Amino acid sequence: IEDMEVEHVAPEGPDVAPVEEETLFTNLDIFLFSLIVGLLIYWFLSRKRTEETIPEFKRLTPVVTPQRETSFIEKMKKTNRNMVVFYGSQTGTAEEFSGRLSKDAQRYGMRGMSADPEEYDMSELPRLAEIDNSLAVFCMATYGEGDPTDNAQDFYDWMQENDEDLKGVNFAVFGLGNKTYEHFNAMGKYTDKRLEELGGKRIYDLGMGDDDGNLEEDFVSWKEQFWPAVCEHFGVEATGDDTSIRQYELVVPTDINMNKVYTGEMGRLKSFETQKPPFDAKNPYLATVAVNRQLNQSGDRHLMHLELDISGSKIRYDSGDHVAVYPVNDVSIVNRIGQILDADLDTVISLNNLDEESNKKHPFPCPTTYRTALTHYLDITNPPRTNVLFELSQYATDPKDQDTLRKMASASPEGKGLYQSWVLDAQRNILALLPRLQVRPTIRIVKILCPSCEKQHICAVVVEFQTSTGRTFKGVATNWLKNKVVVTDNGHKATVPMYVRKSQFRLPFKASNPVVMIGPGTGIAPFMGFLQERGWMKEQGKDVGETILYFGCRRRNEDFLYQQELEEFEKAGVLTQLNVAFSRDQEGKVYVQHLLKKNKEHLWKLIHTDNAHLYICGDARNMARDVQNTFYDIAEEVGGLTHTQAVAYIKKLMTKGRYSLDVWS
Repeated sequence: IEDMEVEHVAPEGPDVAPVEEETLFTNLDIFLFSLIVGLLIYWFLSRKRTEETIPEFKRLTPVVTPQRETSFIEKMKKTNRNMVVFYGSQTGTAEEFSGRLSKDAQRYGMRGMSADPEEYDMSELPRLAEIDNSLAVFCMATYGEGDPTDNAQDFYDWMQENDEDLKGVNFAVFGLGNKTYEHFNAMGKYTDKRLEELGGKRIYDLGMGDDDGNLEEDFVSWKEQFWPAVCEHFGVEATGDDTSIRQYELVVPTDINMNKVYTGEMGRLKSFETQKPPFDAKNPYLATVAVNRQLNQSGDRHLMHLELDISGSKIRYDSGDHVAVYPVNDVSIVNRIGQILDADLDTVISLNNLDEESNKKHPFPCPTTYRTALTHYLDITNPPRTNVLFELSQYATDPKDQDTLRKMASASPEGKGLYQSWVLDAQRNILALLPRLQVRPTIRIVKILCPSCEKQHICAVVVEFQTSTGRTFKGVATNWLKNKVVVTDNGHKATVPMYVRKSQFRLPFKASNPVVMIGPGTGIAPFMGFLQERGWMKEQGKDVGETILYFGCRRRNEDFLYQQELEEFEKAGVLTQLNVAFSRDQEGKVYVQHLLKKNKEHLWKLIHTDNAHLYICGDARNMARDVQNTFYDIAEEVGGLTHTQAVAYIKKLMTKGRYSLDVWS
């Protein structure tokens, strides 16, 4: 208040008489002081009344959700287990092998459990030594180009980044790989080597399964030698009990709410009716089919192009990522199995794990019906594994058939040969086995035995061929996609459950880097996305380097995939150079590697001088290997390197991310 800051002084001048001394406070000061005190008292009383009127709320006790056990050590101690089998699995095979080993354990004086390393704290591995006569087994698949599977990524990182002491930890490793790939069984080899480096004790040699050969035979042969090694190391004896060890109990509920029954969902019940992002392997997006057209003009094959509409899904992806879809089994095969076993396929069932401590309560979403399980969750098309044959043998009515099934399930040379010729080579599935052999298991037994932009584009060739027995074999996914018409007879749009799987196949960060793409046949699929992205960059005015494609097919007028689109890319200047090898349009066959050799000087300049990135997509067994050998030749002939230097040069490109592979066999 300004008035309080004014200084009170006596008027100047000689004619003014002296005045008496001023009082300490003037009337104005007293007034203002009283006003301030009054305001303070009012504020204090009104605040007190406000506090008194604030309602009192009851404190809620927070609901604590039970945490999943992340300590496999504590779980093993609690359940009296001394063997844990970890699996790194992308498609389910390693997980299945893990389950078989953990079940077999009790035949050999051990108590086992199967475990997903993603669900447990793997830094506790050194503590395994706390459990007497303990053993850790690792069934590790190799994914992509020598990478760990998704669920084993954290464990792989832990092994790389830590130097824990594994003294006293016993281990064994079985790897799952494919010899047609550059980094055969890389994850199995690394796990075996690293665990030993950290002080672990290997009790049996590394097993290496080859999916390009006979993965099942490799696994059976390995475990036939593995178990005797376990018995010898721990001083235990096999029980000799050859009977089946059940993992799941089949229950037929008498009172069931059909709204609680799974109808093909991967995770959340009713997720196909009420879609909620984010979408992934456990929660796929139900994308509508916008386009489904045949790519080839003629020939005995059906090559197709599909476009899935993902608008509104919030799914994010980069060029080169993979589209994963969930197909369903052929309805006619499902119905035929039901007829053979005289079963009501619409009966609601639940398969419950007999191991109450297991994190995996069911092998697939339950409760569900026999029909749904056979249609959505079980593999009924591929040849059954040997453990399935062993289980079936118990239901053979003819002793001769029982012996045949048991022989094929054994590790004997005769049994392996019979399994290879009679089951694998002939592509016999469950449906082909049941009528041929006098085997009549109940439907319950079969369920237990069967193993377990705004548009995304799919390019695929339909798998269909005659087996050596004259039966027609049809690929599940491709035939299912082939029949996905854009609009069904009832006017509804066809849908496909899908999600995006991230890939290491990436365009260079700098658009000015040249790219050389090599993708014969359906291997062209990711490169259509690459071309679209390079075209968009060009439209944005970016400096885009040379973009070269090497494509191969049988005949120009038969299966020149995306011919019109590629020629338009070339005309627009997006595709700098289009090289097509037509293998059967002339007397001598011409493949992409021949065209690479023809342009070797230009390619070497791009690679060695211009920092080009190379991409190979397609067949791993022959094409990818032949192309790599061609690049060795180019490095030798044009670059003047020795063969050893050429191999090292290409390896270095791979390490730097300039030589990328996305191949299959």
